[in-house]
Amino acid sequence: MAGLFKRIFKIGQAETHSIVDKLEDPVRMTEQGIRDLKKDLKDSMHSLAEVKAQSIRMKKDADNNRRLAEDYERKARQLLQKMQSGDIDAGEAERLAREALTKKEEAALQATNMMRSYENQQQMTSDLEAKVNQLKQSISSYENDLITLKARAKTAESSRKINEQIAKMDSSGTIAMLERMREKVETEESLASAYGELAAPEASIDDEINKALAGADTKQLKGEDSLAALKAKMGIEA
Repeated sequence: MAGLFKRIFKIGQAETHSIVDKLEDPVRMTEQGIRDLKKDLKDSMHSLAEVKAQSIRMKKDADNNRRLAEDYERKARQLLQKMQSGDIDAGEAERLAREALTKKEEAALQATNMMRSYENQQQMTSDLEAKVNQLKQSISSYENDLITLKARAKTAESSRKINEQIAKMDSSGTIAMLERMREKVETEESLASAYGELAAPEASIDDEINKALAGADTKQLKGEDSLAALKAKMGIEA
């Protein structure tokens, strides 16, 4: 039972260390931060689209009310023209023209208010769009920095591993082994030479005599040749 609890404790400890390592990993933390920023960007883009839609509706309402005011004024003019031509009773024409002009003022006022709201909405849209663009640039910059840092981290990790391997190398032990190997090879070479000399056949007396004579003759011939060459060089006749 104690062994089981001990194993469970080790497993839990290993998982805890893994979680801590992940929390302390700057690359993973940066990646998560960029993912969060991208989510914020998505939400901001949605809000920006809604604000722009409201701005478009306000501009459309302002234009409609402006056109409506112009239409009421045109109708009031037509009523007065018909009054002048005698097509409509003067009192009725003036009453209707007065109503048309009242409607015109109401539509013009509505158009003015809508245009003012549209301009305010446009300012909000511009500010929000600038912030969205700034967020886009920040995310792009962070992603580029992350790529560079990941490459540097990989290089640093590789360098660390190589340096650890070099640090663990026992240079003195390696040199000692090479020296022992060199001594063994030289010993083997000496033994091979010794055995070769022992295996060579012994020369007979006749062989030694012939060898000595041959060497003497060769030396004498070489000496005669050298003397002749020197005489020729000095101009002395043979």
